[in-house]
Amino acid sequence: MVKEIQLRVNLIEEKKENILLFKASKQLGVDKNEISAVKVLRKSIDARKKDIIFNYKVAVYIDEQVPEKSDYIFEYKDVSNAKEIHIVGFGPAGMYAALRCIELGYKPIILERGKNVQNRRRDIKAINRDHIVDEDSNYCFGEGGAGTYSDGKLYTRSLKRGDVRRIFENLVFHGATEQILVDAHPHIGTNKLPKIIENIRENILKFGGEIHFETKVTDFVIKDNKLQAIQLHNGKEMAVNSVILATGHSARDVYELLHKKEIRIKAKSFAMGVRVEHPQEIIDQIQYHCSGERDELLPAAAYSLVQQVNNRGVYSFCMCPGGFIVPAATASGEVVVNGMSPSRRNNKFANSGIVVELDIDKDFKKYDHFGELRGLEFQKDLEKIAFLAGGRTQAAPAQRLVDFVDGKFSTDLNETSYQPGLKSAPMHSLLPKIIGSRLRKGFAGFGQKMHGYYTNEANIIGVESRTSSPINIPRKVNLEHTDIAGLFPCGEGGGYAGGIVSAAMDGERCAEAVIAKF
Repeated sequence: MVKEIQLRVNLIEEKKENILLFKASKQLGVDKNEISAVKVLRKSIDARKKDIIFNYKVAVYIDEQVPEKSDYIFEYKDVSNAKEIHIVGFGPAGMYAALRCIELGYKPIILERGKNVQNRRRDIKAINRDHIVDEDSNYCFGEGGAGTYSDGKLYTRSLKRGDVRRIFENLVFHGATEQILVDAHPHIGTNKLPKIIENIRENILKFGGEIHFETKVTDFVIKDNKLQAIQLHNGKEMAVNSVILATGHSARDVYELLHKKEIRIKAKSFAMGVRVEHPQEIIDQIQYHCSGERDELLPAAAYSLVQQVNNRGVYSFCMCPGGFIVPAATASGEVVVNGMSPSRRNNKFANSGIVVELDIDKDFKKYDHFGELRGLEFQKDLEKIAFLAGGRTQAAPAQRLVDFVDGKFSTDLNETSYQPGLKSAPMHSLLPKIIGSRLRKGFAGFGQKMHGYYTNEANIIGVESRTSSPINIPRKVNLEHTDIAGLFPCGEGGGYAGGIVSAAMDGERCAEAVIAKF
């Protein structure tokens, strides 16, 4: 017999051995010797009150053994000589599209502009140390996409778009810890993701798929509204039947190419702002109602904040407890910041994007002459402003939090995790009013919700501009582009995902949609 129950465990009880067994035995009225195992299905922390509670959903096995195998089985076939499907981009969407193709008996041919995870490290080091940005190999481009070196958070609200559990189980199949199947807000960590991604690559190659790194698609050959071929940076042309376009939301050249060729794209609303960085101890003390260091059983505390300011949402985005701020520029002459955390989340800083909702139909009138690229051009301009304010390097412009709200230049800044360094700048006057004025009110409001958050011990760092795509590539119900047969926009780059998990689910769906047309 197997019974699923909810258990609540306080911090003192959490330190006791076999506490779940004892609590399950008591709740079910069953002798603990009759319980074969207590399997944790879900774990979360309730820290709303001073007495912190661990909430468990468990399966209690009574006179029955826990199954050794998962319900999810991933059977890959040799597709060396199978029909080909071309995939542009090898981030989460492209990876999962490729794996699904192999499962269903089709050969993925993957074209990735960047390098593999090992070689990417050198280029990322060059950004941090030498302020040199390789436009095809950076924190956004390369094997695994932006997620590889930007945290590995797996939390998603896209529960209706596909089987979330399947995505998690596949990551475990390729080397992720089973803890991601349990945690309410699962996270792999940027230090562990590269190995998992290597395992995925090896599996794709083992079963007959092809992966071409440092291979950039520069043009589409279209005849009678049907995709015929793709052209590469080296002048070569590849005939194609169908292409899954999974290039990510930072591949601006792809949007510009589509626009130039009059292939339909559509400007969409998105959000921009800054990254705020606090000492992790401050966030721990606020969230866990403690003084000094948090209890050793508690993870680095996170937060989620939202405030309505002048009819727009100001909210936290991609919060990284115990994390680092990283340079996410994809071209020289721009500064972009993002956040990441290692698996243990043991860095002494907490950072989060704090961004403002922007309305594509109301906020970009000065950019109307760019048509559907207007949001993209606004985004570019803000990143150029950050580059100039940072001193024309990858150093980022920054200001103490309270100084920003008060409109006061910070004569010095707090210590930071951002390796290229910070340069004090008047962010209150540099940011466009539609963003800056709302951020200032938003931060003041956050301080009322989280006492201690609003402090000059925190820096705001600019700019957090790549939260999501400013472009949507429209597609039909069958996931094919509305006008071009054989082109399947996918993942974050198409405007259909907002993170690793939703992008992976969309990749699988696009693979299935392409195969349905064969």
